Amino acid sequence: MAQQEVHFEIFKRVGAKGGWSLHDVSTSRDAALALAQELMAGEKATGVKVVKETYNSDTGDYLTLKIFEDGHNQIKTKPEAEDVPHALPCFKPDDLYSYHARATMHRLLADYLARQRLTVTELIHRADALEKFEATGTLYQHAIQKIAVAQASSTTTPVQQIIKSLNELVEKSIHRVYRDERRKYFPIVLPGGFAALAEKLSKEPDGAYILNGTIARHLASAKGWNEKVMRLLAVMAEAKGESAGATLLLDSIDAIVAEALNGSAALHELIGEHENLGAALSTMVSLFLGQVPEGAPEGIAMLAKHFAADQLAAAHTAIANRILAELKSVKRLVPNSLVEELKTLRRIANKLVLGLGKYMSHEDVIAAFTLRSRRLVTHESIGEHLAEAAAPDAKLERLLLVEENIIGAENKRQLATFVTPVLNSPSFESHFLFAKTPLLARLQRLSELQARVRRSGFQENQRGEICDALDKVAAEAEARGKLLSVIDANASNHVEKAIAVLKLFTGNALTEGRLSGRAREQIIAYLARPGFLSGYMAQAARGTPKPDPDKAMAELMQTLEKAGITPQTGLKNIAA
Repeated sequence: MAQQEVHFEIFKRVGAKGGWSLHDVSTSRDAALALAQELMAGEKATGVKVVKETYNSDTGDYLTLKIFEDGHNQIKTKPEAEDVPHALPCFKPDDLYSYHARATMHRLLADYLARQRLTVTELIHRADALEKFEATGTLYQHAIQKIAVAQASSTTTPVQQIIKSLNELVEKSIHRVYRDERRKYFPIVLPGGFAALAEKLSKEPDGAYILNGTIARHLASAKGWNEKVMRLLAVMAEAKGESAGATLLLDSIDAIVAEALNGSAALHELIGEHENLGAALSTMVSLFLGQVPEGAPEGIAMLAKHFAADQLAAAHTAIANRILAELKSVKRLVPNSLVEELKTLRRIANKLVLGLGKYMSHEDVIAAFTLRSRRLVTHESIGEHLAEAAAPDAKLERLLLVEENIIGAENKRQLATFVTPVLNSPSFESHFLFAKTPLLARLQRLSELQARVRRSGFQENQRGEICDALDKVAAEAEARGKLLSVIDANASNHVEKAIAVLKLFTGNALTEGRLSGRAREQIIAYLARPGFLSGYMAQAARGTPKPDPDKAMAELMQTLEKAGITPQTGLKNIAA
């Protein structure tokens, strides 16, 4: 049986004539409704609505239902017309074969097509398939009613009148196929004969209709989607050159393959079973890039080669759209492991970058990854992620791992709100102030964490607050352990003292802020002691047959610069 997953999408509208934009996604109905009401109460939107999305794992499609709407300029839409696919008016049977009509049929009949293993083109060109569809009764009428409601919402024509007109139109189209089947209007063509037929039909007004009907008959006996794709690509191989017939044949094959890839059930059967969505999505990306996925069935391997040669534009676009749809879905790439989810997401992102351009825009990819990132920084996901770490510094490291693998300024701002409680917890302070770990190791750990925060994409004020909190703990740990005081007391001379403190900088043991400032002051004080320069040169010359004073001085300046002391400041304070 199909498994269903439910989530709730919160949309908002800003301005008097603003369109709907997705604001957030939640797995909780109550939380979604509360957020929508909060947006209205806080005057952050002029309109809000909550849409329930139910995912069918068998077909890979969603059932959409609006459960709440409110707004100052609420658009009056009949409940039955909400979230139905828009349909262009059809006036004659040929209109049902247009691109937009076939796309609408795919959305309305996705479940049925998946169960029957049919593309829309096959359905509307095969008498046996139409006869079986007519026999469904309720499904057939429900599809027509949804189309009628969509049209009626933008016209003054009554719904019942549109239903009557559509029924008549569809019946004419179905009976046309029945009639053409009886009079053998669709020729039976063996492999190798499609190119000649296409050349002949390219001069006929209904050539595309006849060719698609012939191809649909050719696919009828195929066992599964893999065999269908292989048959289609074999027919495509007959199209040579740039003649009208070759173009007609290529366009027909491209459209049918695209319809197959648009269906989630067909695509998942084509790429085979995978451990999780992340693995399946990685295979889809490889296919999109024209790379033959490891262990791929022959149909997918052939398709990948055509994509690599930049052929089948409609099919290439279809797989791109499916990748974006899966990225935007609420289903986890790797269930039960946020770390593996992030690693998988980064791998997919690194691969997708190679395919941006003709079939997938940079903006669409950024939007998809931003939406998926938003779903990874929820309290539920982050709470489970942190629960797996025992040590407080490990919790912070896990949060920084998330930051490095998500995008979106708002997502990073939200993630930063989880950092502060970790830093302010008694366990974090206790871990670095009273642990038995050597002081130097604790300081290096704090410096490492601070360096990652400083490189992060957190907002500037949040980044500054986090870095300051880490420096505060490091400064207190040093004060308790008296590291700088021990160096000052134990080193034999000022040169050795300065070198010892400089090693703390080069060893990344000092956080930036209070602690590093105190260490710099101490170094500058050592530099200013009488005889420092001569003592430094003498120490640098030890064991060197021909000491080079200029080289020794340059090395000192470089080391000082690494410690944040400019050459000007160093030269100004060094005492001979």
